[in-house]
Amino acid sequence: MQAAVEWRDDHLEVIDQTLLPGRLEVLKLTSSSDVVDAIARMVVRGAPAIGVCGGFGVVLGLDEGIPLERLVVEIGSARPTGANLRWAVERVARAAQDGRDRALDEALTILREDREACERIGEFGRAELASMRRVLTHCNTGRLATTGIGTALGIVYAKAAAGDEIEVVATETRPALQGARLTAWELTQAGIPVTLISDTAAGAALASHRVDAVVVGVDRVARSGDFANKVGTYALAVLARTSGLPFYAAGPMTSFDPAAVTGAEIPIEERSSDEVRRVGSAAIAPEVAVWNPAFDITPAELVTAFITDLGVLRPPFSVSIGDALQNLDRGTELP
Repeated sequence: MQAAVEWRDDHLEVIDQTLLPGRLEVLKLTSSSDVVDAIARMVVRGAPAIGVCGGFGVVLGLDEGIPLERLVVEIGSARPTGANLRWAVERVARAAQDGRDRALDEALTILREDREACERIGEFGRAELASMRRVLTHCNTGRLATTGIGTALGIVYAKAAAGDEIEVVATETRPALQGARLTAWELTQAGIPVTLISDTAAGAALASHRVDAVVVGVDRVARSGDFANKVGTYALAVLARTSGLPFYAAGPMTSFDPAAVTGAEIPIEERSSDEVRRVGSAAIAPEVAVWNPAFDITPAELVTAFITDLGVLRPPFSVSIGDALQNLDRGTELP
């Protein structure tokens, strides 16, 4: 399958995820404004893929002669909640101090590192979930959300590649339907069994033990272990706890924010009311007031463990996350 984000000599190619599953179309992004628009409209989505896209956006902006400081602000703020975007943009901007070619090398390195991180998350997750055959997931965390095999879905792909029995229960993920439109499509393309449920059926699915565990992605993780992910994640964590099921969050260490002590410090993006009042061009609600947060915060006490590219982080998270961030600085893997 075409990668969600690919660099082609002098431009980016991205899958337009707003058109799936009806049509698979690859867009050519040739300017930094193209990149900002693609990220804001969720043409490109998923914290790791957004980060990679934003890094290359800096390179495109340099080719246009746009001042570096302006690029960092405009691209880095296209979506505020995920940690990867600003991190990647600032990393490429630092490299750009040594010239455009150095910035491109850094963006390509971020892309390569993302693919490698996905592979490691998959392997750590496969070992952690060795006895589990049925997992429930939320939103999309696979090949469409990263430049590799994915985070939470990367674990599914790793289990399938190893010959383990694996099947997925995917929530539809209102209001943008990333589970219905993207996860169900992606897994079907890969030949992995998937059952789609409405968001409102998740409690019944967990209470009746139709799944062995809940595995979700992360957009930003605080040092305490509180984390932001697609809205609806918090409810799933509560349901998993009351149903006696493990609740895992999977993501690269680039989604961990050393500056955020708790979830209260994570900004939550609010999106257009039309995403709730409409499905496509069809109105499903009158012109009433709408609150449409794109993410929510799941408190650390509801998390069984974080599955990362450095290993599995367990409570107390203030200790394990701190150790992981130190190991990340040293470039070493957790013991």
